[in-house]
Amino acid sequence: MIIPREFFKFLIKRPIYFAGFIIVLIFIIIGCIAPYILTRPEDAWGIAYDLEKAFQPPSLEHPLGTDAYGRDILNRIILGSRFSLIIAIGVVGLSLAIGVTVGLVAGYIGGVLGTILMRVTDMFLAFPPLLLAVALASVLERGVLTTIIALAISWWPWYARLMFISVNSVKSAPFVEGAKVVGLNKLAIMTRYILQNSLTPVITQATLDMGSAILEAAFLSFLGVGVPPPIPEWGRLIGDGWVYVSKAYWITLFPGLALLVTVVGFNLLGDAVKEYMNPRLRDVRRLRW
Repeated sequence: MIIPREFFKFLIKRPIYFAGFIIVLIFIIIGCIAPYILTRPEDAWGIAYDLEKAFQPPSLEHPLGTDAYGRDILNRIILGSRFSLIIAIGVVGLSLAIGVTVGLVAGYIGGVLGTILMRVTDMFLAFPPLLLAVALASVLERGVLTTIIALAISWWPWYARLMFISVNSVKSAPFVEGAKVVGLNKLAIMTRYILQNSLTPVITQATLDMGSAILEAAFLSFLGVGVPPPIPEWGRLIGDGWVYVSKAYWITLFPGLALLVTVVGFNLLGDAVKEYMNPRLRDVRRLRW
């Protein structure tokens, strides 16, 4: 398990991982307080248009310029961080809820039920996740919730498979056998002993997947099957601006940079969690450094 104080000390000793932590922390803070720090909320929400200010380059009045409708890019990026945060938490959280449950039951109960659950999982794994998400998002009504559901349905099998492997490596441990001897039922054993001792690899993967969830949600919005306008999701902003990239590069550049930095931050933090939770990997890295 991650001990916050020890993990923070671990990050401090590794500047590249600490940088990722700072990026993620800033992203989360901005995502939480975004509606309260907007200087031009009408521009951010896309409910106001001023064509006379369209395509203005970065300036003191508009630090990141304006888009084709004269809306301030900085405010739209700030508000977009909130939607990206909601989508990332929603996708990973829903995928974990489904995948961990399926993997836990299939791994510990086994038998016919376990076989059926894992065959269903394999059926979903047969489809490329992003292609499946695009197909689902295309037939559903566009929106934030639709994006979360489409991505979660394509992601949960990976958590189920990982949880299934982890449970199978734990269920024969002495402490599980001891719980059986004292007469605990299967539900109690699964929730008290199996679950908490099988979550480490799943949590590590979930941390790594936060950035991927933001990136794939942006991809869906860019294709026009994710978050609809005027919601300022980062992929939506990039998709709105790429047509004008030759004369107004800032419309696409700055949302793209925000997306890039955030995804890199989550990847660095995910690598830090992976190394922290794996003492062997930590020792190898220490020897290299």
